[in-house]
Amino acid sequence: MVRPGFRERVEALMRDQWREPVIAVRLQEDGLSFEVPGRRQDGTVKGKRLVRRFFWNILRGIGIGVAYVLYLANGAGSGGGKSGSASGRAVAVTGPADAMALGLLDGIRAADGPWLVFSPSHVALVDTGSTQREPKDAPPPEILWQARIPQELEVNLRRRKLAWPDGSVFAFPLHNRGEEQHLRGYVEAPDIVHWDGRPE
Repeated sequence: MVRPGFRERVEALMRDQWREPVIAVRLQEDGLSFEVPGRRQDGTVKGKRLVRRFFWNILRGIGIGVAYVLYLANGAGSGGGKSGSASGRAVAVTGPADAMALGLLDGIRAADGPWLVFSPSHVALVDTGSTQREPKDAPPPEILWQARIPQELEVNLRRRKLAWPDGSVFAFPLHNRGEEQHLRGYVEAPDIVHWDGRPE
């Protein structure tokens, strides 16, 4: 859930900095899946924190086992359902080793309340902290990453994709349906962005 007031704080921060109209969308903060050499599927760097990974894999294995038993007990094979990747995550990040997208993605993994903010010539990652609390009790929004469009990357808001010159791509997952509806209020086919909202 995103309480009212967080989006407005993020938009005001970036509008003041860039002096352009902005669109801010709250990102899903977990469940990203990576297909980047040198990174695990969850985005962590391969070869780091091996002891922690060992115990995490044991706990994850137990959790998967319990989930599978519950799945079988609740009518497995009864039809319906979607199949996805082995981890159940949609692949959101692809690219070469040391992909240019990793600066943004590492910021998203570290953020408690990640927002992507777009303007006609910029994109930024802003962290508001948890959006469960009241905005007045939250710390001020913090800019974690920003880039210029199209010099550093290309943005396709309708398809929700960011693409870098090295071929890395981030298909950004939104926090919930409310965020999808908010974005649709600014974007229409074929890739037209109405920075002040779609005309009625």
